[in-house]
Amino acid sequence: MSIVRKAESAGFCFGVNRAINIVNELLENGEKVCTLGPIIHNMEVVNELESRGCKAVDNIDEISENATLVIRSHGVPKSIIDELKKRNINYKDATCPFVMKIHKIVAGADKNDDIVVIAGNKNHPEVQGIIGHCNAECLTFNNENELDELLPIIKNKNKKEIKIVAQTTFDTKEWKKCIKKLKNLCTNAKIFDTICNATTVRQSEADLIAAQSDFMVVVGDKHSSNTGKLFDICKKRCDNTVLIETASELSYSQVQAAQKIGVTAGASTPARIIKEVLDTMSDIKSSETKIEESFEALLEESLKNLNTNERVMGTVLSIAPNEVQVDVGRKQTGIIPLNELSNDPNAKPEDIVKVGDEVELLIMKTNDQEGTIMLSKRRVDAQKGWEELQNKVDSQEVLTAKVTEAVKGGVIVIYNGVRVFIPASQATASREESLDSLVGQEVNFRLIEVSQHGRRRRAIGSIRSVLKEQRAAQREAFWNECEVGKRYQGVVKSLTSYGAFVDLGGVFGMIHISELSWTHIKHPNEVVNIGDTVDVYIKEINEETKKISLGFKNADDNPWEILKNNYPEGTAVKATIVGLTTFGAFANIIPGIDGLIHISQIANKRIEKPSDVLAVGDTVDAQITAIDFDKKRVSLSMRALLTDDEQVAEEEAADEAEAE
Repeated sequence: MSIVRKAESAGFCFGVNRAINIVNELLENGEKVCTLGPIIHNMEVVNELESRGCKAVDNIDEISENATLVIRSHGVPKSIIDELKKRNINYKDATCPFVMKIHKIVAGADKNDDIVVIAGNKNHPEVQGIIGHCNAECLTFNNENELDELLPIIKNKNKKEIKIVAQTTFDTKEWKKCIKKLKNLCTNAKIFDTICNATTVRQSEADLIAAQSDFMVVVGDKHSSNTGKLFDICKKRCDNTVLIETASELSYSQVQAAQKIGVTAGASTPARIIKEVLDTMSDIKSSETKIEESFEALLEESLKNLNTNERVMGTVLSIAPNEVQVDVGRKQTGIIPLNELSNDPNAKPEDIVKVGDEVELLIMKTNDQEGTIMLSKRRVDAQKGWEELQNKVDSQEVLTAKVTEAVKGGVIVIYNGVRVFIPASQATASREESLDSLVGQEVNFRLIEVSQHGRRRRAIGSIRSVLKEQRAAQREAFWNECEVGKRYQGVVKSLTSYGAFVDLGGVFGMIHISELSWTHIKHPNEVVNIGDTVDVYIKEINEETKKISLGFKNADDNPWEILKNNYPEGTAVKATIVGLTTFGAFANIIPGIDGLIHISQIANKRIEKPSDVLAVGDTVDAQITAIDFDKKRVSLSMRALLTDDEQVAEEEAADEAEAE
């Protein structure tokens, strides 16, 4: 049996999906829409949008009156934004947030002291947009060879600070090679890894699948930069790699001969085109194609094709725990068994229908002898829901439904009466999370496949793709707004011997063990546990490594503040001896603060060593004689609290000891 493995990351990325949704929303509202250049590098989508009234223009002068301009996900130079504002042209900015981040970085470069180096194709609209936001001198390279040509120029500007960014779709392997070389030769370089995480995942996954395939198919527009890079990556791993724009370009002989077929797609490739490619492969193959992620489990879920002549309208007469009785206008009693009422096995009849409700039903079986008609509501609902689901695959709309059960290999959600299977790999943000914990929860998901083969139907969804986008948006928002000192509420996700890692909403920060408590602790679990919600603040940000150090200790609990407010110099305290040295004894005053009782302040007489008078664990009366808040030191005196009588008694006791 041949195996077809489709990359999970194939298809629209977050930025492209966002741009398309903006255009669709404007068109649905009846507005005139135009885009500055094609909205994405996929002519199938561009032509479809044009047929609906979205016109691509080459410059601002071509924008028609009363039209809304949509700036595509690649972004544009700042001069274009300024011109749009100057002319009062209505526009929607669909620039990908990850591209906006690069704009912000290069815009912050100093004209006189910095030089910006961009890893990317200088002719690509995204790179042109980045250059258009840069005030400092700007250089570009598209590979290691082009970088070698730039290095002598960069070296001559060694007194300037070098800021290095990358096009969001730059080849990750090429980036690593170039960065290694730059780090060795430019010690003053500040490197920002701005390659989109979706690009990294897409390229890594394509590389892995291509290495395991004897035929690799890359789906996407031939003018798309990221699709071209995917093709180059796959070609290095699999000689038999092709780049196609539509399913019609597939070679019958290549598909038929291949045993292990890999499929990936560029960030601007619609899901429907990917689906057409997979379906065409399935038709070419004489045997059933196995698509990764245990699709065979989904084939078990099937519904019969319904004949509209077998449908009837019924009025609910009564509701029992195991069935519902309805009047269908015939002499027989209509019965809907519980398992034919809903696809949700946990649903209660009274939550689905009420007495008097009119419902559309399918006649399953007529028993004239018993005078009953067996009916199904769930099958009619499923048929209607199925028709709606087929329309939602292409739109990649985010849907909401409840997880009804965890099954082998994934979970089931019921959307409009249809059972949608979500594979385990697509159900949670990480594979470590329990599927059982999802049961009963409302989740956001999108459909990645809705198909029908004869009487067999299957609907497959992905929760993870929505979670990834949400996390990406959270990360982008975080990095745009974060600053040292800002407070956040986060959730403890993991503990190590040296600290606690906290999820701040798409980004992780670490509370070092020394920041968890004002007193010494051996392990973070003495203060926090996994799952705890904690209030933290940012102590330090490393923009290059994207590491965040967090502060946790409450200033009100600072023992030095407590000492300052409640224990001024001259205060008498009861202190516990915690350590002995040749020059004195250390005594704990309050949790977190120890003071030194100098050997001369232990008694009103000379003693050889502190251990002659004191032992660890003793509680003594002492007076705070001095506090150095800068050096965090406290001086104590037992001697200062001794009364004259105590002094005389001590002297007499000493004399008696000498006489003996």
